[in-house]
Amino acid sequence: MSKIFKKIREAVEDGERDDVVELVQEALEDGETPQEILNKGLLEGMNAVGDLFKNGEVYVPEVLMSAQTVDAGMEILKPLLAEGDVRNAGKIVFCTVKGDLHDIGKKLCCMLLQGAGYEIIDLGADVDLERIVIAVQEHQPNILAMSAMLTTTMGEMELAINALKQADITGIKVMVGGAPLSKAYAESIGAHYSEDAIEAVALADLLVG
Repeated sequence: MSKIFKKIREAVEDGERDDVVELVQEALEDGETPQEILNKGLLEGMNAVGDLFKNGEVYVPEVLMSAQTVDAGMEILKPLLAEGDVRNAGKIVFCTVKGDLHDIGKKLCCMLLQGAGYEIIDLGADVDLERIVIAVQEHQPNILAMSAMLTTTMGEMELAINALKQADITGIKVMVGGAPLSKAYAESIGAHYSEDAIEAVALADLLVG
């Protein structure tokens, strides 16, 4: 295993954005392929951070910092990665529901899903039903993902699912998450629940199949 990949992984784990940018450039100059830099460096580093997060060894701020370093590395690699070389996992429309301004969890999910090869259409926070329906109609994603951090706003998720049905939109998977939610609640509204951003990637992979 190339030493440069190890350095990139460690920089991702430490959230060292500037170091990642320099190391990705160095790896390219050394003749490493963009695909290998992505897979063996950036994504393996992010996977390691995911494991630490699951085990309670790091917390959301550290994971966000690491995700941002991956994003910085990806900005360099994107123009160099030929069409078809990067895993095109699927398309996800993501939002925080109406009345809820929380978006740190959503941003983290978006970063990790993007790193895993998904095309993300991030509608932002406090998104009403009409915007959700229009976005789904326009982008035709594999998954609609919704976040809610308040007990008072989680009901918007069921309203959104009903709005999709009323618009005759079928075949889309719905993924939900947030502090007040549970697997039982998600199932009761016809959605799939992920406990955190790491699990969101595994769930998306499962749903897209």
